[in-house]
Amino acid sequence: MSNLRNNVRLMGHLGQDPEIRTTPSGKKVANFSLATNEIHLDANGQKVNETMWHNLVAWGKLADLAEKYLEKGKEICVEGKIANKNYIDKNGQKKYNTEIVLSEILLLGNKTKKNGGSE
Repeated sequence: MSNLRNNVRLMGHLGQDPEIRTTPSGKKVANFSLATNEIHLDANGQKVNETMWHNLVAWGKLADLAEKYLEKGKEICVEGKIANKNYIDKNGQKKYNTEIVLSEILLLGNKTKKNGGSE
């Protein structure tokens, strides 16, 4: 069970087209966001749809896949691990960032059009 210590699986829709870049050492990386939705009942019994956003990072061949097949609105399932980073911003303030470093991407349904239909 040691592989369960830092393992995340998410299913949702891309919030943007992947941002693809190449590091100075020549590695390709893709950054993009994923929206997951959770529906629950509030204290009054009313249905509440809560959207949570996740920052995703794909390296190497997964970055190639993201560049070729992923676009805003596409439904995917991903697996990876949580990575916490911190840095000092231009104002000298310490900032924190949490992202999911992907080990797998599974392409699901078609991209949803803005009018609610599918392509």
